[in-house]
Amino acid sequence: MIKLISDLPTLDFAKSDEEETYASISGIAVPWAPVTATVLGGQRVAFARGAFDVNQKAAKLIEGHDLTQLRGTVNALADFPEGLGFTATFARTRASADAVELVRSGAYDAVSVGAEIQESHFDKTLKATIVTKASLIELSLVAIPAFSGAEIRDLVAQADDETDPDEEEIPDQETPNQPSEEDEMSEPTSIDAAIATQPIYATVKREFKMPTAAEYISKFVQGGAEFAEFNSRIQAAAPDVTADPSLLGTLPTPIVQPLFDSLNPIRPVVTAIGARSMPTSGATFRRPVLTVRPVATTQSAELATLDPSTVTVTNNNVDKVTVGTYCTLSEQSIDWSDPSSVDIVLRQLAIAYGQATDLLACDAIETGTVQTEDWDSSDSAVTIAGIYTAAAVISTAGNYLPTHAFVAPDVWAALGSLCDLQGRPIFPTLAPMNAPGTSNATTWNGNPLGLTLVVDKNFTAGTFIIGHAAGAAAGFEFYEQNKGAVSVEVPSSLGRTVAYRGYAATFFADPDMFVSMTDQA
Repeated sequence: MIKLISDLPTLDFAKSDEEETYASISGIAVPWAPVTATVLGGQRVAFARGAFDVNQKAAKLIEGHDLTQLRGTVNALADFPEGLGFTATFARTRASADAVELVRSGAYDAVSVGAEIQESHFDKTLKATIVTKASLIELSLVAIPAFSGAEIRDLVAQADDETDPDEEEIPDQETPNQPSEEDEMSEPTSIDAAIATQPIYATVKREFKMPTAAEYISKFVQGGAEFAEFNSRIQAAAPDVTADPSLLGTLPTPIVQPLFDSLNPIRPVVTAIGARSMPTSGATFRRPVLTVRPVATTQSAELATLDPSTVTVTNNNVDKVTVGTYCTLSEQSIDWSDPSSVDIVLRQLAIAYGQATDLLACDAIETGTVQTEDWDSSDSAVTIAGIYTAAAVISTAGNYLPTHAFVAPDVWAALGSLCDLQGRPIFPTLAPMNAPGTSNATTWNGNPLGLTLVVDKNFTAGTFIIGHAAGAAAGFEFYEQNKGAVSVEVPSSLGRTVAYRGYAATFFADPDMFVSMTDQA
């Protein structure tokens, strides 16, 4: 519901000539946009002309948005150029008579609407939600409204009645839905019905305190409709700053388009092999690996003693490393900038953390792979033979076959360019029945010889490693505890430091499951 603000109006009082005429008031229920008010949730709201159906069911006349304080009905609405006109009639009760006296004395000089919002949109110029379709639920008598111009302009006083209204039974009165001839109301606007939403109430505008970085981070993480509303409130509360030539270069320049970022914030290797959870306590944790397996032999004769075996499990220490970065923002940059700039900083800190952890995984795979095999970026036959040879080496060690091909972008380009003797790509975009895999210049996804292709710019140029990196027996493991963002005030410099951090660890369980391919071209 929405409460409206106006200056004190001048009231014209007249006594009805009809003995049974009830007291009534008329005026402007709500002014049209661009006049705005602040609803209870802190959002700025304005009503577009024609937002209300003037032929709707009669609304209630109450005091202070309290439906237990019924005083009458709103029996006529009109679409005036300045706002929604109304005429409301008081019921013949002692409480209504008291309310009339408050109107007569000027204590109640304005009104506030309670409306169910059905259609609306956000206006960036007004920094407010513009309601384009609504239903009037109630009209409240108020002393201080939220909309300037929502006022009582006329009072037609109730005729004196010697009978106390509390001592006689008042017959039910049928509330008319059409204005009287003297109201001179405009032609009503017809609006199709829509599903009503929760009613909103406007209040006198309150100052909105700009959030701290921590508060903004919390809302950003929650996301969804709650963050969208929070963000719109920040935009609505942003001060209007007049540029002075002496301040050029110090005031923020408006951002008219989304930030362009040339970096695609992905982690190809971490995404391909998956990030495993690590223990939260301790700087290191143990990773057991079976290093000596039992060997069964043929019994030499009946009842002969079998050869003994040894089973050895080695506990490897895996060290955690801390990865993170931070940025210090001045209090002024937070208070004066568009909130999206804070979003940009947080996003970039998270991207930097992601790139660092992905680089950690790439370096560990490169340095931990010790077996090598040859390939030729200019000879498809040698390349295919080399990949199969490497697969055989991996299979010989532990009966596992390779699952992934980890390559730098230049190797991806070389593999996709390989052709047979007739000049046909051996890894075409659309694989025929006998193609040994596919490749496409518009995506890094491919499967040369059935291997899952993982292309990562964090690999050193020329890197081409195939290995078994999937499932419970993956030869390489990546662990991570992403701790996210944290912020702290820096009072000495009027700033706020925002950091993004986490813990990561790598473990090469079995180097025999990986082979590095060396280009012979």
